[in-house]
Amino acid sequence: MKIIEGIEGDYIETKKEKLFFDVKGLLHPNDRKIGFLRFYPHPDGEREKHNTRFKKIYKLNERYALLREKYPDFLFFSKELDLEVQAVKNQDIKKIYTPRNFTKELLDKNKLSNSEKCSMDLCELFITMGDISNNSIGITGSTMVGLNTEDSDIDIIIYGTETCLGFQEKLVKIFKKPNNCRKYNLNEYKAHYDWRVGESNIPFEDFLKSEQRKQHQGKFMNRDFFIRYIKSHRDWKENFYDYQYKNLGTIRLKAAIIDSKDSIFTPCSYRINPKKILQSNFISKNIKIKDIIEINSFRGRFCEQARDGETVLVEGKLEKVKYKNTSEYFRILLTDPAQDKMIII
Repeated sequence: MKIIEGIEGDYIETKKEKLFFDVKGLLHPNDRKIGFLRFYPHPDGEREKHNTRFKKIYKLNERYALLREKYPDFLFFSKELDLEVQAVKNQDIKKIYTPRNFTKELLDKNKLSNSEKCSMDLCELFITMGDISNNSIGITGSTMVGLNTEDSDIDIIIYGTETCLGFQEKLVKIFKKPNNCRKYNLNEYKAHYDWRVGESNIPFEDFLKSEQRKQHQGKFMNRDFFIRYIKSHRDWKENFYDYQYKNLGTIRLKAAIIDSKDSIFTPCSYRINPKKILQSNFISKNIKIKDIIEINSFRGRFCEQARDGETVLVEGKLEKVKYKNTSEYFRILLTDPAQDKMIII
């Protein structure tokens, strides 16, 4: 499979500022890569690399605030996305870290840290029991850029549309075998509830409806792991400039899921049959409910959220989508951790 550098799962280190961004999405402008700030130099940082201490930043609004205050050159307004995004210009990139290259480096390393060894052991388990090739899997996250702690999570990337779909089915059997790989227990779901749900006030019972069925997360050697699936390059659907998005406000909608096969991927997508608009704050009145056909998100928390035939309550940003100025439809984009939600009802 052809894999391009600077896509979802990769990390970027900047030249002068020593900032680390995790790349978001598969399609990017010609002159920069879109990504979210993840690590930044700070004298009180709990992580260290090359004699520099770093802090990890979690909340999206805090990342924007820090960039706006100290590093405004890494913010820009994209007219294609109709959104201010975080991004690194090509000339400011010192290095792009890729999961597949990092995994190959670990194979040649004489001594691995506990975090590196657990990550490699999980990869080898997935390769063997999931029947995937060495070139279809990689390790990402803080471990890849050398800014992990000894209790850091394991972040796995699997590449290729058909490979991902096939592996997802094999995960059911992997979880059932005695191999130190298991799903979360109830207490662990409770521990994850606050930061997974954010400030959206989703009841714990509704949270569990989706979370307990998800296959792409769990525990390995009592360490959290998370899998992100990346489609084959041929399935990325053209390039960044083929799409024009327009922010139309917010919407709360009841909808039936009619196609969830792309729900495992990052970004994830659901085809829907909209049933009823429950609340809206549109800047346009010329919107027909039948033209709202998709739910999308770049956030891993919305992967595997619902299945075909289920009815969901979804709340997020309504966008008009134009493709090459030849077709037009509407989608709901889930981005805001304080408000956006998708609940099975």
